[in-house]
Amino acid sequence: MEKTLDIVKTEADISKLMAETMKLHAETAKMNRERFWMPFVYATGLLAAGVGFAKIFLP
Repeated sequence: MEKTLDIVKTEADISKLMAETMKLHAETAKMNRERFWMPFVYATGLLAAGVGFAKIFLP
């Protein structure tokens, strides 16, 4: 039995939406990884600033 044009178009739309959903999931996973590491980045920067301040202004 041959598929009608509407069914083919609907299947193509579904495939497109599934691909977009997979892309959004990948971007979400990336953002969650970045969000996990940000406190460590801020702490390292603050520590480096403190050490720099100590070396400049303390004997």
